[in-house]
Amino acid sequence: MSRPFARATCPICPRACSLASGQVGACRARVNEQGSVVGLSYGKLTAVALDPIEKKPLSRFMPGSTVLSVGSFGCNLYCPFCQNHDIAQVGADQVPWRYVDPEELVEQALALRDRGCIGIAFTYNEPFTFFEYMRDASLLAHQQGLKTVVVTNGMASPDVFDEALAWTDAMNIDLKAFSADGYRSCGFDGFEVVKRNIARAVATESCHVEVTSLMVPGMFTREDMQEASAWLASLDPGIPYHVTQYHPAYRMSEPALSDAEVRAYAQLARASLDDVLEGNMRP
Repeated sequence: MSRPFARATCPICPRACSLASGQVGACRARVNEQGSVVGLSYGKLTAVALDPIEKKPLSRFMPGSTVLSVGSFGCNLYCPFCQNHDIAQVGADQVPWRYVDPEELVEQALALRDRGCIGIAFTYNEPFTFFEYMRDASLLAHQQGLKTVVVTNGMASPDVFDEALAWTDAMNIDLKAFSADGYRSCGFDGFEVVKRNIARAVATESCHVEVTSLMVPGMFTREDMQEASAWLASLDPGIPYHVTQYHPAYRMSEPALSDAEVRAYAQLARASLDDVLEGNMRP
């Protein structure tokens, strides 16, 4: 009789899921396949769109350009306010997808150059859950002179995150809260890991970095915002920081803060940071 394959630990994020053979991780996108944890979502795209770069949001990276934005399924956090829950909080059998290999993805981006496309953005769900696909497509994209963008919650293992920095041209990283309790409310305390990764990204000259915080009711106090912006300023006072309006979604029905309240949070951040942007706001 053949021996069963051993358990394996996923190296991608701080959850470090220990998986039996055939078991899928907490993110729903990685699986123990014959003793190795691999990306179940490799090449399985649930969303593809040509977006303005500002929509990522990246306001200070090649403004006015477009980027081919792609997502798959799964996420290693369970934010109750998830804006993309229909793909981020499901597995492969719960959402339609189409397989696109890295070569085809790069060809699609190249074909869109006449529409201002500068490259590929990995976004919509958490891209580190399909890390190998993101890596393979990014390396091919660079060979063709294309840029690569990663829109992430920042909750990736240090070695994996640092590897990604080597082939990422721009990143927008979510700072979902400024406390361990805030991250626990999203399913896992990744607060210190996210802080570490933001600091590493800011220190990487080859990667442009912007940070986003969604103003979810109860996630940020005024003191949290003051501490978060002061901490970001200690890394670089010029970091573009997006303070964005929350809208009820997924499992959260609490009404949004008023526009005036969100602007007040942004103003608190401006006491420490030079480039604070308000998002999802009415004119």
